[in-house]
Amino acid sequence: MNATYVRAPLLLMLGIAVSACSSLRSDFVKTPSQALPPAFDTPSARYVQSELEEHRGLSGFRLLTGSTNALMSRIALIDHAEHSIDLQYYIFENDATGRLVAQRLLAAADRGVRVRMLLDDLGLDHEDHMLDALDAHPNIKVRLFNPFNTRDPSLPSKIAQFILEGQRLNRRMHNKSLIADNAAAIVGGRNIGDGYFDARNDTNFRDLDVIAVGPVVTQASSAFDDYWNSDAAFPVTAFRNTRNTDADLVKVRAALAHDARKFADSDYAQASLEKLPYGATADRRGEWFWGSGNLLADLPEKIKAESDTPELRIGPQLKSVTDVASTEVLLISPYFVPGEKGTNYLIGLAQRGVAVKVLTNSLASTDEPAAHAGYEHYRNRLLAGGVQLFELRPAAGEKQSATAAGASSGVSLHAKAFVVDRRYVFVGSMNMDPRSKLLNTEMGVMVDCPGLAGAVAQFFATASSPANAFHVELLPATDAASGHARLTWVSESNGATVTYDHDPDATRSRRLEVSLLRLLPIEGLL
Repeated sequence: MNATYVRAPLLLMLGIAVSACSSLRSDFVKTPSQALPPAFDTPSARYVQSELEEHRGLSGFRLLTGSTNALMSRIALIDHAEHSIDLQYYIFENDATGRLVAQRLLAAADRGVRVRMLLDDLGLDHEDHMLDALDAHPNIKVRLFNPFNTRDPSLPSKIAQFILEGQRLNRRMHNKSLIADNAAAIVGGRNIGDGYFDARNDTNFRDLDVIAVGPVVTQASSAFDDYWNSDAAFPVTAFRNTRNTDADLVKVRAALAHDARKFADSDYAQASLEKLPYGATADRRGEWFWGSGNLLADLPEKIKAESDTPELRIGPQLKSVTDVASTEVLLISPYFVPGEKGTNYLIGLAQRGVAVKVLTNSLASTDEPAAHAGYEHYRNRLLAGGVQLFELRPAAGEKQSATAAGASSGVSLHAKAFVVDRRYVFVGSMNMDPRSKLLNTEMGVMVDCPGLAGAVAQFFATASSPANAFHVELLPATDAASGHARLTWVSESNGATVTYDHDPDATRSRRLEVSLLRLLPIEGLL
């Protein structure tokens, strides 16, 4: 008998034993805290205040489409902060850009800034040691949302805990925000990590964030407080094996300083200077998009709901905006699994004369083949109902193979946004899939602003152009030898129109992988 099949049950039993002995301390203290009042006593903040005085009651927004700009704008907000920094992320990688952000947060704490870091625990692994050490700083507090019962659990332990507590652990905090001095915030789709800032050598995400000032920032701070003080947020000191001593901080401080110097000398940093010769967008004076905006966030209690509870989630508020669409709805969702209700809803919009256009990942560009399998189930019906579908192309010349590790090829769509009638726009963390609707917590900004809506619509137009995306079309049944309607993918190469009769740039093994995933009853988990 293969030794693997003998070893796996033993590892699982060991994991169950480990998880049964929780490493949570019974004597840990969790002190509630609230956002500090907005501060406008720095040069950059005084500039923001002067802009707000000219646009009373409105919020200002700048769109971050470029990945390098998105990273450096975060660094700029951190470096300018003098009182408080609150950040909330689903993923915070221990890689080059993650460590750069950590080093700047440590520098801010050294000058007296209060730093609160709230991170989802699912993806944390070797990041634990860095985060624990940062928590040793008197001005930095780190909390984990909906954590495993053991700190830095092994793979068998994670599997065992999912078996025992799958309903809880399958619900994650997908929110993403960074708030500086309660005066400016970045909200959108990007996590912290190389792949979100064009710093990886293989796959990088195309994403959207906004820098926000005005009333929407205090709303973001209020939402952060709700999560920070919720029952599901645990200080890292709640675990017995936390590595957050002064000695740990000394080691991490030296390592982060070394890595920051190395990053400053990198080709990436030099390219950033060439792309942003006058600094990042967060550094610049100039035009803002002004409008009536609201920060929308699921309530943290959503992760405990045993059934769909609309008052805990932002979905109904978003739907109320698309309900009034009269001419056009543009949807951007990397993982697009609309379900029966969502499919019928979009077709209903199209049938009453609204141009409904959706940008999502192609099979070749997606990093989640299971989500693509769910999308394929509805693709023909959507097209037959008048919905237009565009699928992002991978990098030129790249093909996607079967993805046991979930990697995509070249570029992958990660932005989540929609535009209604070129007036209303949402930018945030929420995909159009069952997971975002019912399992994860999500957030974003909803803005009534034609200027910002137009900028996001331009992002859609560029990303969905034939040079960057496949336009999926449904051919009439009479055009197919089988007698059934079939799909075709249209794009361009070297200025000439190119069509495909199957998912382009995806290998046969990748297509087989998705075909097998379509047979599994997993849509509710996607």
